[in-house]
Amino acid sequence: MSLMLYNTIKREKEAFVPIRPGHIGMYVCGVTVYDYCHVGHARVMIVFDVIYRWLMHSGFDVDYVRNFTDVDDKIIKRAAERGIAIDALTNEMIDAFHADADALGCLRPTHEPRATAHMDAMISMIQALMEKDMAYVSESGDVLYAVRGFSDYGQLSGKKIDELESGSRVDVDQSKRDPLDFVLWKMAKADEPAWASPWGQGRPGWHIECSAMSCGHLGDTFDIHGGGMDLKFPHHENEIAQARAANGGGFARYWLHNGFVNINAEKMSKSLGNFFTIREVTERYHPEVLRMFMLGTHYRSPLDFSDAALDVAKSGLDRLYETAKRCQESGVTGAGGQASLPHHFTAAMDDDFNTPEALAVLFDTSRALNKGLNEAQDVTALAGQFTAMSALLGIVQQNTAIWFQSGDVDAAAIEALIEERLQARKNRDFARADAIRDELSAQGIVLEDSASGTTWKKN
Repeated sequence: MSLMLYNTIKREKEAFVPIRPGHIGMYVCGVTVYDYCHVGHARVMIVFDVIYRWLMHSGFDVDYVRNFTDVDDKIIKRAAERGIAIDALTNEMIDAFHADADALGCLRPTHEPRATAHMDAMISMIQALMEKDMAYVSESGDVLYAVRGFSDYGQLSGKKIDELESGSRVDVDQSKRDPLDFVLWKMAKADEPAWASPWGQGRPGWHIECSAMSCGHLGDTFDIHGGGMDLKFPHHENEIAQARAANGGGFARYWLHNGFVNINAEKMSKSLGNFFTIREVTERYHPEVLRMFMLGTHYRSPLDFSDAALDVAKSGLDRLYETAKRCQESGVTGAGGQASLPHHFTAAMDDDFNTPEALAVLFDTSRALNKGLNEAQDVTALAGQFTAMSALLGIVQQNTAIWFQSGDVDAAAIEALIEERLQARKNRDFARADAIRDELSAQGIVLEDSASGTTWKKN
């Protein structure tokens, strides 16, 4: 089975054929760095990390680009509120983004361009649009894109041009030729960052940033463009219009969009105020639990966020860690690799990255491993499959002993009680030994005695 992708612009699943055999150019819209990332951002990070892992595993050389928007009205406002320089704020938030992404087990992209480092490319693209009469200078001095000059506008979103309304990020400008026209270059305001351009001091509009950075790194036509469903219109629609009109290329050939994260059936977003930051969630749950939760739903489907759902993910992940722990204690290892993957796992991942089905195969393998261990069978091949599948999904990557001891517990106090219990048993004071076990059990601590000693885990 060849790799099948659901292409948003085609509205159907189709076989993936790269422009250059063996090579893939993939651009994913990043974040505007003015605040900490929320769980909705985490879904984009994790979804495209899994896609990146699978594409590389499938033998492709992947050039993965994910940008940072580091000049924006929200950034300017937040820096002023905090009384710090804009670059101090953006550097701090980029560091925080990396810390969150690393905690979630996400691999770093090949390139992480910042908008402020690509001003020349943006200006060049705007100049090309001006030369082709696809852009104009309004009475306010801003440079605007002439939407009705691009005949394919609305192709991605499926919206008809006469029914469209301006996107929420487009400033209202009475001097527009058409209400749909959007800003490419904003004239400078007092005390705001600005760059020199043929139209005067100013800064780019949001949409032109991604068009310039994606084409600058991947060329006028590349393989995959991804991001959250909320970016499909107007952001991605505008990217297409700008890039194709300016460069004459096909821009992105495959468009992948992940579904929303909802709370009480409403999309999680900062603008609605119904969001949880990644840091807030991972104070209560290990980051891998959040990753497991995301993998349990197909990336294109909406995802309902709740503590109950995270608890279910934690329980499932614990079962997988139990299997990994048993393998380690039994001295079972297995080298993973493409040839060792179960057919159903490969089929699931090749079918538009169907992680729920892939997880089901992983759990089936886990059960088979435990059965084989119980019956003293040779489970080397199964262990190799288990390890390889886990790594491709980015889960069961922690030390098993530490995993079961994580949580809000006093490890030193627990170890001291275990030592006291050991001494009580040596002294044949079984009443005290049992009392210690009961005391720890009441705290949710489970003791496991073996010939090599006593270990513990958080229940």
